[in-house]
Amino acid sequence: MIASPLPDLVGRHRECAALDDLLVGLRDGGSRVLVIRGEAGIGKSVLLKYVAAQASRVKVTWAQGIEADMELPYASLHQLCTPFLDELDELPEPQRDALRVAFGMAAGDPPDRFLVGLAVLTLLTRASETRPVLVLVDDAQWLDQVSLQTLEFVARRLLAEAVAMAFAVRDPEGQAALNGLPALRIHGLDTAAAGELLEAAVGGRLEKRVRDRFVAEMHGNPLALLEFSRGRSAAELAYGLDSSSYPSVQGPVASRVERDFAGRLGSLPAATRTLLLIAAAEPVGDARLLVRAAASLKITPYAAPAKAAGLIEFGESVRFRHPLVRSAVYHGADPEERRAAHRALAEATDPVLDPDRRAWHAAQAADGPDEEVAAGLEQAADRARQRGGIAAEAVLLERAAEVTPDPRPRGRRALAAAEAHFSAAAPDRATELATVAELCPLSALDRARLARLRARILFARSRSDEAAPLLLEAAAQFTAAGSPLARETYLEAISATIFAGRVHGPTGARAAAIAARGSGAPPSGSKAADLLLDGVAALLADGYETGVPALRCALDLLEHEELGTREAAVRWLLLAPVALEAFIHYAWDLHAWDTLASRAVRLARDIGALGALPPALIYAGGVHIHYGDFAEAARMIDEADALAAATGHAPHKYATLVLAAWRGKADVAAAIVDEARQTAEQRGEVSLLGAMGYIQGVLFNGLARYEEALEAARTGIEHDGFNFTGLSLVEHVEAATRCGELDQARASLARLVELTRAADSGWARGAGARSQALLADGDEADRLYRTAIDEFGRGGVAVEVARTHLLYGEWLRRDNRRSLAREHLRTAHEMFDKMRAHAFAERARRELLATGEHVRARENKPTSALTPQESQVATLAADGMTNARIGAELFISPHTVEWHLRKVYTKLGINSRRALPGALASAPATDIREEDTVRTG
Repeated sequence: MIASPLPDLVGRHRECAALDDLLVGLRDGGSRVLVIRGEAGIGKSVLLKYVAAQASRVKVTWAQGIEADMELPYASLHQLCTPFLDELDELPEPQRDALRVAFGMAAGDPPDRFLVGLAVLTLLTRASETRPVLVLVDDAQWLDQVSLQTLEFVARRLLAEAVAMAFAVRDPEGQAALNGLPALRIHGLDTAAAGELLEAAVGGRLEKRVRDRFVAEMHGNPLALLEFSRGRSAAELAYGLDSSSYPSVQGPVASRVERDFAGRLGSLPAATRTLLLIAAAEPVGDARLLVRAAASLKITPYAAPAKAAGLIEFGESVRFRHPLVRSAVYHGADPEERRAAHRALAEATDPVLDPDRRAWHAAQAADGPDEEVAAGLEQAADRARQRGGIAAEAVLLERAAEVTPDPRPRGRRALAAAEAHFSAAAPDRATELATVAELCPLSALDRARLARLRARILFARSRSDEAAPLLLEAAAQFTAAGSPLARETYLEAISATIFAGRVHGPTGARAAAIAARGSGAPPSGSKAADLLLDGVAALLADGYETGVPALRCALDLLEHEELGTREAAVRWLLLAPVALEAFIHYAWDLHAWDTLASRAVRLARDIGALGALPPALIYAGGVHIHYGDFAEAARMIDEADALAAATGHAPHKYATLVLAAWRGKADVAAAIVDEARQTAEQRGEVSLLGAMGYIQGVLFNGLARYEEALEAARTGIEHDGFNFTGLSLVEHVEAATRCGELDQARASLARLVELTRAADSGWARGAGARSQALLADGDEADRLYRTAIDEFGRGGVAVEVARTHLLYGEWLRRDNRRSLAREHLRTAHEMFDKMRAHAFAERARRELLATGEHVRARENKPTSALTPQESQVATLAADGMTNARIGAELFISPHTVEWHLRKVYTKLGINSRRALPGALASAPATDIREEDTVRTG
């Protein structure tokens, strides 16, 4: 006999052991996540029941996904969080408000779903302070989309909380759900266990050959073994299931079981079958609603035969024995019967308390176009949007369009559905609905919206330079319609060319800028956005001398413009990348870069826009690279990567690569550069090609591999993109002079002088002066190097100050001025060594050795140094922030904050928060471990 942890759980020792380990870790105060995967009927739900039964001294909360076309935002999440809502008032205000709006408990701006996720994480963490919390989610593939996304976010952010999560996911339907989380795949029972289960079901022993044949036919699927043997004796199974007598045994196991369930329905009374159909059409399982709907159809809710057949359970809620029973009931009915059931449910649903569900059932009951039904769905879609349920909004609008009789409002609703599907990351469905909208009469404004949507879909799929002309066409249509969206769309068109296209040519950024300049588009409603468009357009259309001053006119408003609503803040965050690229690559303004990136980080944190926070952190990390604070840059990059992983976005590789290049990590950078270059060539991302040229230029110049630096930097200056040309020119001049390619160096210097003249910043003047010094001799070179050091210092560009000391020292040594050379080389070495810019530090060390000075190579730091997140948590704690506030700032739970602080105390040799400021002040910033911060993507 095979032992069983539960009477009806046979042959699942491995699976039960994994769940037991989950509970052990949970009771020890640790976080655990497990995704149980397998086909229908394989035993996933039973395993969840097993772990719930074993979870003594643990708070258990459930959510159940139910197959339905209806998408009600946050419905499953609300179900799961209900036991803990008495703690809601204890959450930080932004989290509390976001959760209340999401659950329909209050009105407000549509919340960011990741802020809702943080609120759920905090809520579960607070609940776990008295007892560990176990979250169980069955049939996760059928949760409403935003609930599933939110729970996945929570699962990825768990670290030190006494919270465990176990999900059951049916394959193949749920193959795309919860990927990357720890998984336990469930297969069919082995022959011995399946035979034991089968014999227990039929109440007698079976001859081995017969038993093994039946088990093989069912592929060891427990539900199939139990259901096909239900009510059949051992004698009836003597020769297996004859497909002529039981046609349901043919096909996949799940389909066979569903057909078997359907076969049992035929023997039930008509009233019972109708009652089951009403229950199948209403996924919530509200028994009182079922009774009211049955009364509407004038049937007695006679459920006893269905209960006797093992198909359904009745109590305060209605539960089918298995989701396949629901599917068999619903799909086995003819369309008119299904419409009648939905009609009854619509009539029985309270229009005030649950208008969305009523609207949905009314739509399912409609047998043709119906404007009243369509209007109800449109209103439900608006309520879904207000709660942050974009996927639900899209589904509701799509159904509204389907039942709209008049082609004009049908087109408007189809377009709105397409836009919502695109926002919900469903571009294929968005394309289909855009086609529906295109076939309907649309207003001029809606035609412009449609053109913009098609361009956005194209750009999202391929970064194609074909998107810009479509965006320009949409902007022109917005202009003709007098819409404030015109200038925003022109800026979006220029942005598309900046990141994916070229500056010149018919589809380039300059052509887009000229079109925007001549459009006469009305104001957008944001003066900062309008001035930014004017500045960028002038930069591209008129050149640097006119464009840079025009760009600077936008800076004050970009820094200080009041953003009174969440929508205004989101729009500002959408503008930020274009503004930052312009101020970095044309104004050469590190202060503006710092100011705008810092505001972007602050805004994204304040409104909980976790989708916008990683790129903002990457820009902010870039600032700190140029300040020479690699440790702070690494912390920001680490946080950005962690948030990107938690939110399901690809990591941003630019800053990781730039940091690796400045550190001289050729092995780390090589794989990422090759992958990024291949991606750029495949997708036509010119800006990425330019970035690779600059990054490899820095890397190989630092390593003194000048021929490779020359070739790489040439790529950066020939890519005809908006960004990285100037920075690549700086690298090219140095590499070319070292390779003796003086004509190339002079040509690049001339371009650099032209590019930086209008900027008139310390960074720009320093770059020009140093590059000229590399081609000068005697007193002129000496003067230019000193000027470059001063100018880079004024601009705050510490890495370039150190680099100029290095180049000046190298030149002085070759000019036989060893004493002065030693002074500058020593400064360069100390600065680079402190930054951990290894390659440049090694260059400086070798030069110092050549002057006769002995320099000790840096010893490796102990492995007890702080990780980036530990350092960030420690810094905020030293500034006086509470754990709750630190958690809200970094989108982690207070328990995780405390867990990090305990590790910090151990590593710094302290035992209290009061000692943090002094300990951090005495610990060098370079204690940040590089292996934690330089990643391969």
